[in-house]
Amino acid sequence: MNAGERPRTSRRIAVSNPEQGGSPGADSPYLCCHCVDIPVNAGFWTRQGLVPHLRWGFVALTLFMVGDGIEAGFLSPYLAERGFGTGQSSLLWSVYGLVVAVAAWLSGALAEAFGPRRVMLAGFTLWVVFEVVFLFALARGDFPLMLAGFGVRGLGYPLFAYGFLVWVAMDTPGAVLGKAVGWYWFFSVLGLGVLGSYYAGAVIPLIGEFATLASSLAFIAAGGLMVLLLVKGRRKESADLRGSLRSMLGAFTVVAERPRVGIGGVVRVINTLSFYAFVVFMTTHMVREVGLSTSEWQTVWGTMLLVNVLANILFGYIGDRFGRVRTVAWFGGLLCAITVPALYYVPKLAGPNFWAVLAVGVVWGAALSAFVPLSAIMPSLAPHRVGSAVAILNLGAGVSQFAGPVVAGLVAPIGVEGTVWVISACYVVGIGLTYLLKEPSANLLDARLKERIAP
Repeated sequence: MNAGERPRTSRRIAVSNPEQGGSPGADSPYLCCHCVDIPVNAGFWTRQGLVPHLRWGFVALTLFMVGDGIEAGFLSPYLAERGFGTGQSSLLWSVYGLVVAVAAWLSGALAEAFGPRRVMLAGFTLWVVFEVVFLFALARGDFPLMLAGFGVRGLGYPLFAYGFLVWVAMDTPGAVLGKAVGWYWFFSVLGLGVLGSYYAGAVIPLIGEFATLASSLAFIAAGGLMVLLLVKGRRKESADLRGSLRSMLGAFTVVAERPRVGIGGVVRVINTLSFYAFVVFMTTHMVREVGLSTSEWQTVWGTMLLVNVLANILFGYIGDRFGRVRTVAWFGGLLCAITVPALYYVPKLAGPNFWAVLAVGVVWGAALSAFVPLSAIMPSLAPHRVGSAVAILNLGAGVSQFAGPVVAGLVAPIGVEGTVWVISACYVVGIGLTYLLKEPSANLLDARLKERIAP
């Protein structure tokens, strides 16, 4: 620095349009969807998408999701042991899923209206209160009260988890937002799908199912207290009633104003379609028809989930480097379109070969993670309506939980082979839809030039 020169404490980062598949460049005519000053001396983790004031939030998210995911692998059989029928168990999960889908949709708009931190704390409170109600009802064998408690508790997890996703989208510079959402999904799935399952498997033999369910409150409390005490926002959160209602209505109107946001929501439905469908029929197919043992298939499934967790980070970086639309379309859509039928045909050709099935499962699990950049694309499609855009993204995630089992119902009339081809075709359609998420250059340039700021 020359003598007398004013020290530079920050610089404006210009990047080529990530929706067009470009890479950063100082001479680009495009500005990132979050044109935010990034300090020249920003630390290593900030450059990886983990901004300082949100770092404890990722830890809180993991702990919360551990508590929320403890029950996933054993609640239904435990209810059967307690004398509740299959229909009752199915009704319990159906009501829960419906509430989760609605709350997932509203979480973005609520976070935009009232502030992500308040929404996360509201989710935390709802989860704790109605989990206590559910446990009380379960101990008494009162199914109507169980249904009410478990159903309303379904509001808690989307408000907490997806509220934090909105926070990440709002406060992370656009140049590293792909990395940030990769980390978000890494910590979310690590808690929900990996640590929660391992914890339940370890402690159920020691303390039993009911005590294991009750212990989830400790993880939820730890996550909630971290948000309360350690995670602070950069801006003051206000709850202006008029602005709040306008933001809530934005969850409806953003699709009409920005149709590509709606298309992105459909792509999000397609993302996990195979996952939720396979939960219904693939275990039975692999064990009864292919001939793998239950433990072998569970190893395949668990390894796939572990790869999925790690690949969430990888594809966040790949999306920022090689283009987010390209990453979602080809690493996500195309690989899923190939690996879904491969999970049927590889064991059909190779027999119950554990290693062959494992290899396909690992690629499929990684391909599901390649949709991670969609969480960065959606805010860029509505840069002044981030919460509303994320609300549609979250709605897609909730709808996918319904659509997967519905598609799995095709196994009865058309068989497993026909069903995997239907799912594969959905991913092919998803490739085309993903490319519709590109902004036309002229319109994008107009919009971004208006957002240019003074030095």
